Amino acid sequence: MFKKLEELEKKYEELNAFLADPKIINNQIKFQEYAKLHSDISKVVLKYKKYKDIIREIEENLKMLDIEQDIEFKNLVKDELEGLKGKKTSLEKELKELIFPEDPYDKKNIIVEIRAGAGGDEAALFVGDLFRMYSHFAENNGWKAEVMSSNPTEIGGFKEIIFGITGKEVYKRLKHESGVHRVQRVPITESSGRIHTSTVTVAILPEAEEVELEINSNDLKIDRYRSTGPGGQSVNTTDSAVRITHIPTGMIVTCQDEKSQHKNKAKALKILRARLLDKIEREKHEEIAKKRKNQVGTGDRSERIRTYNFPQNRITDHRVNLTLHNLEETLEGNLDNLIRTLSENMKKSSDDLHNVGN
Repeated sequence: MFKKLEELEKKYEELNAFLADPKIINNQIKFQEYAKLHSDISKVVLKYKKYKDIIREIEENLKMLDIEQDIEFKNLVKDELEGLKGKKTSLEKELKELIFPEDPYDKKNIIVEIRAGAGGDEAALFVGDLFRMYSHFAENNGWKAEVMSSNPTEIGGFKEIIFGITGKEVYKRLKHESGVHRVQRVPITESSGRIHTSTVTVAILPEAEEVELEINSNDLKIDRYRSTGPGGQSVNTTDSAVRITHIPTGMIVTCQDEKSQHKNKAKALKILRARLLDKIEREKHEEIAKKRKNQVGTGDRSERIRTYNFPQNRITDHRVNLTLHNLEETLEGNLDNLIRTLSENMKKSSDDLHNVGN
């Protein structure tokens, strides 16, 4: 953090010089560009200068304590030191919040969408494995997981499963799970023992409240039909399944897991709202990314983020070159070590999306 603050202070002084340069003043385009940059970083730089002043005062008071003999005066200096240390701690917290602002969605519940990619039946089976992994992790944390929509296969996996997780700071803990998950293992149906590679996509969407994202009912096409199971087997004898099409974007959401048409419609709308919010945020993210000088892994769902290698009992996260040898334990829902290490490394290795210096 302090290295970044030093860089910002240096940039701030350079901008002061530019804004006083007659050549820049006469070039309104350049002047406005530098003035905006100056405005963007001035708050954090001025707070950092105040922080350094506090540090200097603390150092001076400590020196004074070493040489001063008068007890009464030393007590006054000690009292002042306590006050300065309190200000130092407070400023450190403020500076950290300015450099690393909290994600506004961190406290939100989430909707998780897991879909089979390349690999056929094996990919569908791994969708089931990841669903169980996240469900067990939710249970371990006292959260609640609820299936919202699923498309099961006859062999026990899923072509797609969508479920919600509610609890404390769910999005904060799981937001880095979005992306392509690759699995390498010998399939149950493979007699030759050949290692098969499959892929699964995971999307972590912050749940959107109605007050955050209002959907115009005129933009929706709602179809009702009879729900079916794997292989066309009838599950319901009433038209309880719901398909909602968002006409402006072409997004389609279907829900048939509930016997009640109203419940399926409510779940479908919740999924649609989360997808629309995700679309808005991704577009915003892409716009900000264009302005950034250096990009690392973004967590985009088109990006391969992790490999699960069964023969070596290994998990590798490709964004931060993290390798752990506890695959079986992780798939049982023991994700704490992986998520904690990943979050720490992502924070160190990536420019913050709201980088105040760019």
